Amino acid sequence: MYTHSVSIGNYLKGTDAETDELDIEFVPGGKYGNTAFANARRSISYDHIPTQTWHYRDRVKVLHIDLKANAKKIGYLPGAGDRVMQALQQMGYQVTELKKEDLTLSTLKQFDAVVTGVRAYNVHDYLAGAYKDLMDYVKGGGNLIVQYNTSNFISQLRGKIAPYNFSVGRSRITDELSPVQFQMPDHPVFKYPNTINERDFEGWVQERSIYHTTNLSSAEWQFPLAFKDPGENWDSTSLAIAPFGKGNFVYTGIVFFRQLPAGVPGAYRLLANLIELPKRPQP
Repeated sequence: MYTHSVSIGNYLKGTDAETDELDIEFVPGGKYGNTAFANARRSISYDHIPTQTWHYRDRVKVLHIDLKANAKKIGYLPGAGDRVMQALQQMGYQVTELKKEDLTLSTLKQFDAVVTGVRAYNVHDYLAGAYKDLMDYVKGGGNLIVQYNTSNFISQLRGKIAPYNFSVGRSRITDELSPVQFQMPDHPVFKYPNTINERDFEGWVQERSIYHTTNLSSAEWQFPLAFKDPGENWDSTSLAIAPFGKGNFVYTGIVFFRQLPAGVPGAYRLLANLIELPKRPQP
């Protein structure tokens, strides 16, 4: 197996494009000379099955995103597995992977935002015991962003998650091309530090959102965004924001864990805006 490094510099700078895909040609050295191979090759070989060999075109997605990310330090609590933490690092944030012993107010307050990985509350029972410190962190001006969790006979939620009561439901938006409705167009999540518009929801892959919120009080929560599957009603429960003290609690079923590895520019901008929701004066 050969590795080949390609330097592309500011490949898209000066163009209107934010993404492109490059075909990579492998040029192995040694006894193979300088022959260029347009296809890569992989094989699977086990005793109990026939050997399988296939060729594929190797491609690299190149991003040159118009992205503003002003916050500095992010705490990330991994869940059941995703690549969001790596995306945050690529966005320029200083990311610290959090463990059980880090979930104290004295440690959390150093971060501009804390993000939990997908299904973190399903796989880490100790999060129930960290509830007070997490809420004190938000109340003091932090932004806590909780990515989707599930609540069913397989994966139970133990303890509270948010400053106000809510439940995790089963709703989702399956059409990645779903139309978008800005229900609170002047909300900071669409304004700072990046301007969010309909273009940011182009090029999405495999759904818009999953496991939405339910049983929330509209007086305590903000629902700035709505999606709509074909033949269904508008659904505004994929993104729920609760101002609390000086900070913000966010529950999001939006599938950032799919869009960021897929290189969707708008998903990067939207996540940056959630991380940088503004603080408020202490009530």
